[in-house]
Amino acid sequence: MTQVIDRLLREVDPAPAELINGDSESDIVFVCEHAGREIPAALGDLGLPPDKMDLHIAYDIGAASLARLLADHFNAPLVMQPYSRLVIDCNRPIDVADSIPAISDGVTVPGNEKLMAEDRERRVKEIFDPFQSAITALLDHPPRRAVFALHSFTPVLGEDRRPWDVGFLYRNDAVTSEALAATIRRLDPSLSIGMNQPYTIDDTSDWFVPHHGEKRGLAHSLIEVRNDHLMSEEGLRRWAGLLSIAITELLGKDPT
Repeated sequence: MTQVIDRLLREVDPAPAELINGDSESDIVFVCEHAGREIPAALGDLGLPPDKMDLHIAYDIGAASLARLLADHFNAPLVMQPYSRLVIDCNRPIDVADSIPAISDGVTVPGNEKLMAEDRERRVKEIFDPFQSAITALLDHPPRRAVFALHSFTPVLGEDRRPWDVGFLYRNDAVTSEALAATIRRLDPSLSIGMNQPYTIDDTSDWFVPHHGEKRGLAHSLIEVRNDHLMSEEGLRRWAGLLSIAITELLGKDPT
């Protein structure tokens, strides 16, 4: 059984939220929940060899770089999660199994097996809660018009092939995602665009849409770019360009 620790994060560990352009008055906010692959020192390596932390199970490959490019383009605030989704997934409700997965895409995570309630609670209180609070603070003031979450997805998950180049995920706010998709489709008709792909939004699979987009009534979309598009500087800049045009057209405004 995993040993209980009194405190999870220490001085050597990163803060649980990285804020970019935090003083920006832009009416757009960007969020990247799976930006990093850090592990708190107190958790060691979670029992995983280093090469596993290079995989999509640990973080969304390329998503942080894409989010930074968009935040820079719009001079908009961005909040990123530096800790691996294997430590705690900041886009999942805390009471679902894959909030702290013991197995991810067939890979066992020994450090997450048979966790005691106290250990789970520390990850929630020291990583999940402060990250969500950072997003809330950005959305509280000044008034914002839109919030977008940047993610990437693997082309193959288990035995499932995922052919889409980009996906726009939503539940109640179809207008925003459909508008973004329409612009991307016009800019490059060859792209395969998934609406609510590679997964659908519900209260057990997602935190961002229900809690930050829908509850505030803001225009929002969870944007998923297939990660093989984001493995080069050229690919990152291409997708940042496509999405910046789509967002600009959606909001009818120039970058500020």
